[in-house]
This record gives sequence, C-alpha cells and structure tokens, in this order.
Amino acid sequence: MDAGDADWNEIWVLDNQVQQGRALVLTDEVRALLRRTAPTVAISAAEADAALGSAESATALLQKIQGRIRDGSHRLSRALHRMYSLRDARDLEGARQQMRDLLAVEVVPHYRSIAKGQLRRLGEVE
Repeated sequence: MDAGDADWNEIWVLDNQVQQGRALVLTDEVRALLRRTAPTVAISAAEADAALGSAESATALLQKIQGRIRDGSHRLSRALHRMYSLRDARDLEGARQQMRDLLAVEVVPHYRSIAKGQLRRLGEVE
C-alpha cells in the first residue's frame, strides 16, 4: 500500500464517521489529509484551501473527495467488466470503446491512468 492508498483509506474512515453522525474535527492532520488528497481526485488546491475555512465546508470537501473515489471506482469496475467480456468475445473495438467512454467522464487521475493502460494493452496508441 502506498501513501495515496493510505490517504484514501483515511478519507473513507473519516467519511464513515461523518455518515454515522460524528462531526468532522478540523485538526492540522485532517487539514493536511484533505489538502493532500484533493488533487488525487482532481480537486484544485485553491478549492481545497477555500473549503478548509470551516468544519462545515471541510465536511463537504471530504464528502466530495470520497464521492469521487467511490463513484470513479464503481465506474471503472463496471467498464473493466464490460471491456473484459468484449475482449473475451474477440470484440477488441468494443472493448476499447469501454475505456474511451470511461475516459470521457472520469476525472480521477488514478482511474484515468488505469483506463489508458488498458487501451494500450488493447493495442490503441495514444
């Protein structure tokens, strides 16, 4: 597990606590985590810094980060499943299109990187 994985896990833990009704405590560590994690889900440093002014806006930022991680993960999983099925059926163009469609909507750099890697494996040159 690299540092990014650990950060996303911490975001998940904090978001679960908030979902259970616990208030987000805006400590220096939580601020640093949110600042560090925001760019990993395509949220600008300026947007993250602006959200760290209050616990309420920081909670909204936390939920936006977690939402992008969760939604992107689900989108990627579904697209990969369809891609593998099409590839196994020898429909390489259809398989490639699954990754192109994902790239058309996905903002999280990590998930975009995975999709681009799959396109390369399927013989598409960027």
